[in-house]
Amino acid sequence: MCLTCGCGNEDDVRIVTLDAQGQQHHQYRTADHHLHDHHHHDNGDHQHHDHDQQSAHATDALHPQAAITESLIIGEAILTKNDHLARHNREWFGERGITALNLMSSPGSGKTSLLERTIAELGTTHPVCVIEGDQETTFDAERIRRAGARAVQVNTGAGCHLDAPMVQKAVEALDPDAGSWLFIENVGNLVCPALFDIGEHAKVVIISVTEGQDKPLKYPHMFSTADLVIVNKTDLLPYVEFDLETFSGYARSLNHGVEIMAMSVKAGDGLANWYAWLQSASAPVK
Repeated sequence: MCLTCGCGNEDDVRIVTLDAQGQQHHQYRTADHHLHDHHHHDNGDHQHHDHDQQSAHATDALHPQAAITESLIIGEAILTKNDHLARHNREWFGERGITALNLMSSPGSGKTSLLERTIAELGTTHPVCVIEGDQETTFDAERIRRAGARAVQVNTGAGCHLDAPMVQKAVEALDPDAGSWLFIENVGNLVCPALFDIGEHAKVVIISVTEGQDKPLKYPHMFSTADLVIVNKTDLLPYVEFDLETFSGYARSLNHGVEIMAMSVKAGDGLANWYAWLQSASAPVK
């Protein structure tokens, strides 16, 4: 469970791989972070789990301060374990010269469209693979596969973000080549994904002009941690109230040195700058 917002259940996380014919193969991650082909409880397990939950709720009601303290300790332990695994992921990527990029945004900003175009235009000259994060469906992983890259889908159930253990297991299933660009398309929202280190080389935040120029002020942590901010759908600027200069000022008030890149994935405007940034950000192959 996410101790930041209370979302999710680790038993709901599924790692879905697609074979060459597009057939899906599911693995389920349990609370011990191990993967299993099937996961279910018998009636006795459900009863025991329900009893434990009822006992915990009763304790919380009788001792609210103790419950808060316990939650903080558990939350700290979870984040500490996440950061440890994130360091492991980062070291693993570094040893293989894999450039891992954490792509974060609201739903509908154009993350998957940007990846499709990047794969189509650069995938023949540079190895690319993708981890797709969504609560349900494999739609985006199938789009990536059709574009010409290998992909693994992570379905988080009720979870609102990817974490380091999910990425670790997805990487095991994906097995990216040395020197690859590994794009990690996080679950679409502007809150929790910014709080969890997954071992990425850089954080890329994507926003569309239809979302409003005040997003950095509304979601400061997301923009304060970004290495690159992409403003997408600039072809719609004549039809919406969005001032790029104002937006950039808001973003840089939180993150002075952040690079801001305007583009239209649909029209192709600004993509050359994105491709140049990718080349400059690439990790050396050891």
